[in-house]
Amino acid sequence: MALHPAERIVMHADLDAFYASVEERDAPALKGKPVIVGSDPKGGAGRGIVATCNYAARRFGVRSAMPISAAWKRCPKAFYIRPDFKKYSAASRRVMDILRAGADVFEQAGVDEAYADVSSCGTFENARELARGMQSRVRSEERLSVSFGVAPNKLLAKLGSEHKKPGGVTVVIPSRVQEFLDPKEVRVLRGVGPVTHEALVDRGWETVAELRRVSEARLSAVVGSFGPVLWREARGLDDRPVDPVSEAKSIGREHTFDSDTADPDEVRDTLLACVRRVHKDLADESAWCRTLTVKVRFEGYETHSKQTTLRLPTGRLDQLESVALELLQPFLGEGRSFRLVGFSTGKLSPPEDVLPL
Repeated sequence: MALHPAERIVMHADLDAFYASVEERDAPALKGKPVIVGSDPKGGAGRGIVATCNYAARRFGVRSAMPISAAWKRCPKAFYIRPDFKKYSAASRRVMDILRAGADVFEQAGVDEAYADVSSCGTFENARELARGMQSRVRSEERLSVSFGVAPNKLLAKLGSEHKKPGGVTVVIPSRVQEFLDPKEVRVLRGVGPVTHEALVDRGWETVAELRRVSEARLSAVVGSFGPVLWREARGLDDRPVDPVSEAKSIGREHTFDSDTADPDEVRDTLLACVRRVHKDLADESAWCRTLTVKVRFEGYETHSKQTTLRLPTGRLDQLESVALELLQPFLGEGRSFRLVGFSTGKLSPPEDVLPL
């Protein structure tokens, strides 16, 4: 079997600085200025995080998931905006409709990214033109920027979409896969988190080219069962299909306390407030859910979650509240101070999908 079958063409679309771009679009006066979407910075005393920021803010070293207090220190003159997830969700749906129309098979991987199998294009050049056409439509109809990667598989397509941000189209043809991959840092490979990255770098394997010279057996000795996967990724191999069934969608809310609290009643009340907001969001989306997750962050940013999956989907507030409190209880029993609490739902479906005939 060929390593990179030319008949398979996969596209990855990634909206550029999505939340911040929607805010810039809706408030033209923000254009070109640093925009940070996230928690209230409270003059540097805020305790939340950055959801996203535009490229003007990134020039100051601000990044997604950074503590909002750190973002304030780096860029106090930025425009700080609280997230409006309902607005972002509506914009995402319209963009995904544009992308879906050009795909043979479509998989939405998040609110701001999607994969498309476009093998019917026949050639990578045709796929490039399809990407440019989609890019033009998103720009003209939604006034948003999107980057594309076009490649023989999902791994390379995603790396391609990140290669020339913002607003780029990168095509990785089969004969140039290693030329594209080899100079990249190993941390860009799928599944390489901070711990694995440190283990690889400690052994002098900082780039994909260096990693590719390591045997599969030696890799497995260092990273265990992830070794064979990593060995394949270093060669640009990825057999995952574009799968609409695996589309990732969830609805969640969380709250960061103004100061760490060990008061169980305050934590419970705050969680229930998050549940009520999620319930309203589910109603707005006309959705029920099966997977329920409670997330907590203790002092020192130590973060944990507990999850359960119901036998049947639900949209009942009382059931969501009951399960959320049950999931929270083990964390309350630890007697620690909470920095954040949150609630999210997944495995969403329309209510009519589970009603009796």
